[in-house]
Amino acid sequence: MILPNTAENRTKIVMKNHTVRTYSSKENLAREDELAWKLGALAVDPVPVDDDVADMIMNRIIDNASVAIAAINRSPPAAARAQALAHPRDGGATVFGVANNQQFDAEWAAWANGTAVRELDYHDTFLAADYAHPGDNIPPLLAVAQQLGKSGQELLNGLATGYEIQINLVRSICLHEHKIDHVAHLGPSAAAGIGTMLGLPVETIYQAVQQALHVTTSTRQSRKGEISSWKAFAPSHAGKLAIEAVDRCMRGEGGPSPIYEGEDGVIAWILSGPEAIYSVPLPEIGESKRAILDSFTKEHSAEYQSQALIDLAFRMKEQISDFEAIDRIVIQTSHHTHYVIGTGAGDPQKMNPTASRETLDHSIMYIFAVALQDGEWHHIRSYLPERAAREDTVRLWNKIETAEDAEWTTRYHETDPDKLAFGGRVEITLKDGSVIMDELAVANAHTNGARPFARENYIHKFRTLTEGLVSVIEQDRFLDLVQRLPELTAEEVRQINVVLDVATLESAARDTKGIF
Repeated sequence: MILPNTAENRTKIVMKNHTVRTYSSKENLAREDELAWKLGALAVDPVPVDDDVADMIMNRIIDNASVAIAAINRSPPAAARAQALAHPRDGGATVFGVANNQQFDAEWAAWANGTAVRELDYHDTFLAADYAHPGDNIPPLLAVAQQLGKSGQELLNGLATGYEIQINLVRSICLHEHKIDHVAHLGPSAAAGIGTMLGLPVETIYQAVQQALHVTTSTRQSRKGEISSWKAFAPSHAGKLAIEAVDRCMRGEGGPSPIYEGEDGVIAWILSGPEAIYSVPLPEIGESKRAILDSFTKEHSAEYQSQALIDLAFRMKEQISDFEAIDRIVIQTSHHTHYVIGTGAGDPQKMNPTASRETLDHSIMYIFAVALQDGEWHHIRSYLPERAAREDTVRLWNKIETAEDAEWTTRYHETDPDKLAFGGRVEITLKDGSVIMDELAVANAHTNGARPFARENYIHKFRTLTEGLVSVIEQDRFLDLVQRLPELTAEEVRQINVVLDVATLESAARDTKGIF
């Protein structure tokens, strides 16, 4: 039975808040009290996956494939795929676009597939104390499942853990205020999810979580200034490193301990310092892992904080007959939106018509201008260089600014999922002095939005983004397989891949451009 996705059903679990702080070497911190151990204990808890959670996991596997195939011939996915092709392995994992009779080392398949998933910034999201794309857990877990012959149910179990851990770390530990990239929460979640899927003991998962966190902590410069292609590689790199960490720990190796609480650990020297105290919520043992239901996907290919504002631009367009009559546009929004993708970032690249796609997708000024003019947002057309350079768009773009509003900041950090808001209020002042004002709290596709995404929407997104690249027969094969995930055999799990026609897949062969 699949329950309605309401706040009551999403949160009908017992969550315990775990205090996490720095301990000096002289203090006695029992291993069982370390956060990494608690994550490992959560990972080994054999609680069944609820039907509605399983249903959403299947949706997100479809979603990942949609955006990966849409990006398949862009430079970062092509480069990552070329590297993966240099690491063939009989009985390994599949790579998006490549025929299923070709397999590769799991860590390299995860690298290629994770980069393709992340390239367009178009898959699922969770925002709280920090932010994340928890669908980044899927490529490393799927690759390991394929290589080690895991069933569909075992893959489901692992993904429920991966989502649970990453989302709850994001609820409670802010990375971006310390300029640390959000993939530092992905390394531990992917390692723990793999541990669940493989049925590893808590000791092994504990060590793998510590190693994974240690090696996936990096700065946010990848999302600042002239944003480069590394933004697409960062999560797949974390997934690859998580696989490698689990492999080492399965061989008996350990990690730096205690990684969170140690006097030279992450909290003391990378996050808020030795005096900081964090409170991390986790389900009690025996309680369902349901955090995935608090996450949401994207209808539009752009940074999540822009989703509601894109929908709002479409609505406000109907009230404007002449864009040249606009004198000024102010977007009142949250602290995070203002300082990360708004004018509060103080980043001139966000106003640059020649900026990279990655930069434009992190400029709400550009996004709102194009959405307002076009009444659509397209993952290709909206980012074309000639679209960004259009003179009337540049004029409108430079009339837009953002401002932090305390109310929207409060709503952005609400702990009640039904009160969370990621949108804003827009005031368009015309040259004649009149003002057009409107606001939207959440995107139409959000759980609480006007048109919440359901299975048919995920399927529509998949068919739309793969049209012209993948045959209808291949679309149907993949969709049928994923929607039967809980009953799939290990051999069927190895077929969870979208194969492109040879004519549509560029860089389908191993090249000699690099080292591999």
